Amino acid sequence: MEYVVICFLWLGILLYLVLGGADFGAGIIELFSTETTRSRTRKTAYQAIGPIWEANHMWLIIAVVILFVGFPVIYSTMSTYLHIPLVIMLLGITARGTAFVFRNYDAILDNMQSVYNRIFLYSSFITPLFLGIIAGSAVSGRVDPSANNFMDAYVFLWLNWFSVAIGLFTVALCGFLASVYLIGETNIKEHQQSFIRKAKIWNGIAVFCGALVFIASLVEHIPLFTWILGNTVGLTAVIAASLSLIIMWYLISNGKTIVPRMLAGFQASMILLAISYVHFPDFLILKNGEHLSLFKHQAPPPTMNALGWALVIGSLFILPALFYLYYSFQKDRHEEKAHS
Repeated sequence: MEYVVICFLWLGILLYLVLGGADFGAGIIELFSTETTRSRTRKTAYQAIGPIWEANHMWLIIAVVILFVGFPVIYSTMSTYLHIPLVIMLLGITARGTAFVFRNYDAILDNMQSVYNRIFLYSSFITPLFLGIIAGSAVSGRVDPSANNFMDAYVFLWLNWFSVAIGLFTVALCGFLASVYLIGETNIKEHQQSFIRKAKIWNGIAVFCGALVFIASLVEHIPLFTWILGNTVGLTAVIAASLSLIIMWYLISNGKTIVPRMLAGFQASMILLAISYVHFPDFLILKNGEHLSLFKHQAPPPTMNALGWALVIGSLFILPALFYLYYSFQKDRHEEKAHS
């Protein structure tokens, strides 16, 4: 059952990156939109994420529960030494959700709408930024259980060039995913072209931030090139992501919208695969050279078996309902676009 639990953990992280990332990205591209296009972006993004934005956090909850129940040593270590970025990320999620509801459903339209709007936009940026910072800190080898002062133990392990670069890359990736997904959310040619331009811009920003990650890895003496390009799986994932990017832009230029969404999600999955494969089964790298492993640092077998069966049985009930939720709202939006 340990492999079932690990598969659900990896799947939860991936789906939160792809679906939750596109959700955050809607706020990110609105934040950096011009005044003339911001209202259009906001309206289209609201129609796309309004019905299902809260469901996207289910994947993060699943991943956290799996770590808490199945890998308590990893969970306790991360929640202790990375508690500052974790708290900031969770506050961002809470603030963003609250602001999203009030700015769209508040019964009274007053000056507070601008406050809700700013909270939503800035938290849409801050949350994926710190999600990426946490991911970078987990693999950078800076978590130091033997640190004897507060800054070394709880700040410098995530406040460094490599982790921040990973955070910026995550923000750019979210903006790119949202731009590609929103192309198909309108049937107005002018609006589609606007989102295509945004997708191109965020594609370029993601490439730039990716280059910053590699530069930061050199500065921090982290063997990122070896991690990603030093094995067949990582190299294949990078090539597959690059080729799918070319195919995606070819399809977009020919007016296709469904397959490019799938390819954008595929690119995100290849990025996650390239960085996670070389470390598997290690989940957290400590400064003293110890690696917290998904095999060595897991709960007792009875707990893993119960968790595995709970995930399998629960998915039989939850996933069909979730897919129907996505389908029903997608169907309603397609009917609205057809009538318009």
